[in-house]
Amino acid sequence: MTDAQALDYIRSLGRFGIRPGLGRVRALCEALGGPHRRLRCVHVAGTNGKGSTCAMLAQTALAAGLKTGLYTSPYVTEYRECVQIDGEMIPQEDFARWTETLRAVAQTLPEPVTEYEFVTALAFAWFDEQGCDVAVVEVGLGGRLDATNILPAPLCCVITKISLDHTGILGHTLAEIAAEKCGIIKAGCPVVTSCEQPGEALEVIRARAWACASPLTEPQAGECELLRSGLAGSEARLAGLRVSLPLLGRHMCLNALTAVHAARLLGWPDAAIQSGFAHARLPARMEVLSREPLVLLDGGHNPDGAGALAATLRELCPEMEFCVLCGMLAGKDAAEYLRILKPHARKLITVRLEDARALSADTLAGLARQAGYAEVFAAGSVEEALRMADFPLLVCGSFYLARAARPLLRAGA
Repeated sequence: MTDAQALDYIRSLGRFGIRPGLGRVRALCEALGGPHRRLRCVHVAGTNGKGSTCAMLAQTALAAGLKTGLYTSPYVTEYRECVQIDGEMIPQEDFARWTETLRAVAQTLPEPVTEYEFVTALAFAWFDEQGCDVAVVEVGLGGRLDATNILPAPLCCVITKISLDHTGILGHTLAEIAAEKCGIIKAGCPVVTSCEQPGEALEVIRARAWACASPLTEPQAGECELLRSGLAGSEARLAGLRVSLPLLGRHMCLNALTAVHAARLLGWPDAAIQSGFAHARLPARMEVLSREPLVLLDGGHNPDGAGALAATLRELCPEMEFCVLCGMLAGKDAAEYLRILKPHARKLITVRLEDARALSADTLAGLARQAGYAEVFAAGSVEEALRMADFPLLVCGSFYLARAARPLLRAGA
């Protein structure tokens, strides 16, 4: 099996959709000898901030001298980005080899596995095979029934900020969603939560931690002092530790505060935290693709993400109005997302994403006009949208859009 054949096979599993549950992925992993049971993990759930928190923790573990696995989703640059060791994507030959092995096992199971379950098992098997000292594992959706939750009690659980998203699956209130997210908390496992956690969600997290006899760390916003901020990154004092962050925005500093507490709880030295944070990179999270002209890329896709993006624009680009290129999936609160970004947009170009769940460009454009956008244009493709765009440019609304637009923008930079 080649790398391309492996990718085609994995993508073909997308036809089985999203089916929360642990039975299928557990059966797949147990048939491989239970690699998940041998991993030492940091398990990260939440609505926003998971990816950056995972990136900072993985780089810190690496700086501390640990062989470090990292499992995240969704990908932006290429599929193998989801599965990394020591900052390097799984090699093509290993990706193909493990896909072939897992396909043979999956075909013996009574029920087909989903794409996400398959890749989760692949990541765990490869981390185990390669002898990782620690694996930083991001929850894909929810927590309680997410495929990653077959992990036994991790070294530490992290719950980043919870907001309304995936309400059709996780629940329609912050309390309901929090109950799903903190399903990753296991008996006696230490937990770190975000200083931004809404009270309704925090009460659920506290109750779960108490029920599991799990010590809970609640960082405070006052522990975050932003010292410098610009398009090149930030400097901040977090829980008394001065750090440099290439990730943009105060919200990233608050995510970093969560990561500082988790890293210290794990016994990783402050010098490793400083080095790890300075080397943390994350595509499509307020990413600067070009300074002259200014091109920004952000994959946030819910109102809370839009709020963090808007706050960062106010902080770093207070006088600028952007040409905004936006595409979103159905099921997201697109109207509220657009309302939040409106003060920063002088022109909006909408586009339909290459996904069955995508909103049409015309539907998104209609929502923008209802929100009061004056200049709104619907494009037939990402390529056409970029031809229509001018600068400064902000591309946002979905990681699917970031995935399609990023290589085109980098090629033109």
